[in-house]
Amino acid sequence: EVPLTESGGGSVQPGGSLRLSCVMRGFNAYNVYSMAWFRQGTGNHREGVASINTDGIKEVATSVEGRFTISQDDSKLTTYLDMNNLKPDDTGTYICAHQPRGLVSLWQSEFSYWGQGTQVTVSS
Repeated sequence: EVPLTESGGGSVQPGGSLRLSCVMRGFNAYNVYSMAWFRQGTGNHREGVASINTDGIKEVATSVEGRFTISQDDSKLTTYLDMNNLKPDDTGTYICAHQPRGLVSLWQSEFSYWGQGTQVTVSS
């Protein structure tokens, strides 16, 4: 199992910004893989937010397009999610996920390894 550790969550007012980080441990940076960020509200459904693979191909959900940016630092085995102009609807637990086939996707069924999540709360 690939350990994934998220950080960077917190409480912000609407219009604020946060940067989330997801660090992979025990993994070879030269392998092909994809990473993604999902968010989970009060229910069990996980919404795909953004995904990136080792070729730099990205996919971003329509609900966050223009506000959220996903990036990858292969030397640090870290995936970032920069979130700007946050809205109350962005509140949730943000979870990073890893997929060893390099497929860019926002479907949780495509991902094999999951972190524990970091909480983001947007309220005034």
